[in-house]
Amino acid sequence: MDELTRAEKIIGKFFESDKLWDLAAVMIKLAVMVLAGLIVLKIILKITRKALDRSSLDVVLYTFIINAIKTVAVIILITMCLGLLGVQMSTIIAVIGAAGAAIALALKDSLANIAGGVMIIVTKPFNRDDYIDIGNVSGKVKDIDLFITTLMTYDNKTITVPNGLVNTSILINHSKEDIRRVDCKFNIGYSSDIVLAKQLMKDICDRNDMVLEDPEPVIGVSDHGESAVIMDLLAWCHTDDYWTLKYFLEEEVKHVFDENNIAIPYPQMDIHIEKKDDK
Repeated sequence: MDELTRAEKIIGKFFESDKLWDLAAVMIKLAVMVLAGLIVLKIILKITRKALDRSSLDVVLYTFIINAIKTVAVIILITMCLGLLGVQMSTIIAVIGAAGAAIALALKDSLANIAGGVMIIVTKPFNRDDYIDIGNVSGKVKDIDLFITTLMTYDNKTITVPNGLVNTSILINHSKEDIRRVDCKFNIGYSSDIVLAKQLMKDICDRNDMVLEDPEPVIGVSDHGESAVIMDLLAWCHTDDYWTLKYFLEEEVKHVFDENNIAIPYPQMDIHIEKKDDK
């Protein structure tokens, strides 16, 4: 009985203490602060979504902005709650700063990829389905994410390139413009008729609807090799027709040259032997 009476006294003193009411007041304030913070966050997100919807922003960047706002809002709300509990603001800032520095150091490459992804989405150096060269990698852009860009090669291989590397590499976009030039080189023998060869290549271009009239094709001698005259055929076409026209010209010029006895020589070397009289 004595122990029961003693416990009742302790409980009674606890409920009579001001600390209980102080704790209750703090908990109520925390609940109100969290509820108000969530309401404000919901309003901000609603306004932001409406603004982003009107801007026709890329889906990846849209998601990134929304998630960034949520993350910042949660950090601010947690900081305010800790301040309400009596934690010194300087301590909170120091902890957040140290944690941020550690995370930034540990995720240095990932952050570089995110920054590269944001730059790609904002500046749009290429879009999905574009044919691009990134360093020594080439292919069709299959997907653009915050961390990586995915390419599909011409032989149906999937290549993932970190966006940090994309952002710092030399980039060639073959699909950026509506038209593209097809460059072909043909070697003909020194004894072959250059004027006839030029006319034959011009006729091939005139007969093909993929070859654009403006800019008009350029045909001429570009160099004199060791065993052949090197001729260029430069024809413009729509970007989507590039490879079809490229293969057609390479094959058709060979057929027409064969029919008109325009020789395409193999590399050769003339050797002159000088005979010396024995003394």
